[in-house]
Parts: sequence; C-alpha cells; structure tokens
Amino acid sequence: MGDREEQGEGAGSSLELEAPIPETQKEIPISDGIAFNNQSAIFQAIEVVERDSLAIAQSFTSLFASLRLALSESTSTSLHHMQCFTDATGRLQESVLDAATKGNRYINSCLRLNEEMKSVDGLASQLYPITLLFAANLFYSFLHTLFLIYY
Repeated sequence: MGDREEQGEGAGSSLELEAPIPETQKEIPISDGIAFNNQSAIFQAIEVVERDSLAIAQSFTSLFASLRLALSESTSTSLHHMQCFTDATGRLQESVLDAATKGNRYINSCLRLNEEMKSVDGLASQLYPITLLFAANLFYSFLHTLFLIYY
C-alpha cells in the first residue's frame, strides 16, 4: 500500500499539494480485521479513501478540463474552417456568375454578328451583279485604253 504514496508523489501532478504523511498515519490494510476494531484506525482508513478519492477526482477534473479545451479548440478551428469555406464559396459563386454573364454577352454578340452577316450576305448577293458589271466596265475601259494606245 505504500506504493500509492510513491505513485502519487512520482506522478508530478501539480494538483496534488499534500503534506507528507507521518509514519504513524500510514495506511492500514483493509484485510486486517483486528485493526478495524479501533475507531481511530477506521478514521485513518476513511482518510486514506478520501485522499485517494480526492486524487481521483482531481485527475478526472484535469482530464475533463483537457478534453473541454481540446474540444473547444477543435470546434473553434472547425468554425474558422467553415467560415473560410463559406467565404471561398461566396467568392467562387461571384466568379461563376461573372463568367456566366460574360459568356452570355459573348454568345449574344456572336448571334448579333451572325444576323448582321446574314444581312451582309443578302446585300452581297444584291450587289454581286452590280459589282460584276462595274468590274466588266473597268476591264472594258482598260482594254479600250490599251487598244487605243497600241493601235
């Protein structure tokens, strides 16, 4: 039973600030039935149980405080990550909307250009005979000029 005292002192816990136990108040083994006939021995055994219970309670308190801190840090980190993801998603959404708007404008411009080209095709088909006549007239003038120069 003296092992418990050595383990308590060797554990290095800052929560245990107990004074050393005098040799007269050492633990009394529970299996010794004769020792429990004495009332002071019973109180000493109760003190040992209380001391051990207090040490266990302090250990659990420390454990739960550590767990609470770890959970708090994890939760705050998760919240921070969620806020970052929300911000990134918002920016991505804005970029996608901007790209979609620009793409829509581009498609509309292409459709307008296509319509204008259709009207130009109609105009070109209307102007084609006139252009041929003009070109033929120029060619005739050129040939006439050459003929006059050489003959």
